[in-house]
Amino acid sequence: MVNGNGCGLNIGFIGFGLIGGSIAKALKKQDAGIRVLVYSRRKNPDLEVGVKDGIIDELVYEIDEHFAPCDVIFLCAPVRKIIDLLPEVAKVASDSCILTDVGSVKGEICRAAADLGLSRRFIGGHPMAGSEKTGYANATDILLENAFYLLTPSQDNRPEDVDTLKELVEMTGANCVVLDPDRHDQITAAISHVPHLLAVALVNLVRRHDDEDQTMKAFAAGGFRDITRIASSSPQMWEEICLTNASAIEDLLDELERLIHGYRENVHERDGEAIFSAFETAGEYRDSLPKKKNGLVSRKYEIFVNVDDRAGAIARIATILSDGDLSIRNIGVVHNREFADGVLVIELTGEEDAAKAKSLLAENGYTIVDRQ
Repeated sequence: MVNGNGCGLNIGFIGFGLIGGSIAKALKKQDAGIRVLVYSRRKNPDLEVGVKDGIIDELVYEIDEHFAPCDVIFLCAPVRKIIDLLPEVAKVASDSCILTDVGSVKGEICRAAADLGLSRRFIGGHPMAGSEKTGYANATDILLENAFYLLTPSQDNRPEDVDTLKELVEMTGANCVVLDPDRHDQITAAISHVPHLLAVALVNLVRRHDDEDQTMKAFAAGGFRDITRIASSSPQMWEEICLTNASAIEDLLDELERLIHGYRENVHERDGEAIFSAFETAGEYRDSLPKKKNGLVSRKYEIFVNVDDRAGAIARIATILSDGDLSIRNIGVVHNREFADGVLVIELTGEEDAAKAKSLLAENGYTIVDRQ
């Protein structure tokens, strides 16, 4: 991919952690001619490794004239920091440089860019992928594969700039979708921000009703752990998300309150038909969700296996997978009895490994539980 001068693209990164590093690695994998310039506010040994590996062509510690030749600059920082950095980056970037970001809230950032007179140059971006791990050391060239990458251009953006950014996004393996910034924030509030708050509320509800012996915690396994896993997310990050997407979150929390109140009335009135209908419609919609796409919550590649409660059962499974050249990322036992037998949950490193593990274990007589 070349710029208007027929040279390889110069791409700048303001901040270079998990997302920025994964974008750069994916782009370099597809086009070694792309030149990557990275700004870091402090020295980081991991970034020095990035230089040695050839992912980072130049590492700087000031936002200055080094960024003038850039064709595209990615701002990879928390939402409020992106807003603070916009005027600083705009001063050193050329008028033809495309400015974009990777923030999970778009309306406030896009409005800030417009207020700075950057509507023609700035295109909001949001790669809907991530991991429980952070930092460049955990960046991979496949993190964005099959994930949605949302772009929120304004009417003032040049069509050719939008096309350039779309092409870069698609080079990472992501699926590019163009949305209005406010619609983006409404969608992410519904499928990510409110669910995170709900998970936090459920955990705190149990915490408040637990006793000194922490009996509830002892029984809180299986389904409860599954639906509240996202409550362990970064408090700092989620404070910022909630404050910068407050309007959309408030609207949806109001509606959620009405739904919860309705369910409470259904239970109080012993209205079995209404309760059945709520579970039925929710189940039908949930079962229709796409299974292959990466979403806002980092995907886990897990398989569930029925095992007998006897010595050596787990060791035998581990041996089968090891002999099949498969690495186990995590392993544990689901303690609640939702299934007929004990269930072993095994986390693999990717979709292909999970499929291979299912096949190997099935060949050895194990029953794989379809737990969607």
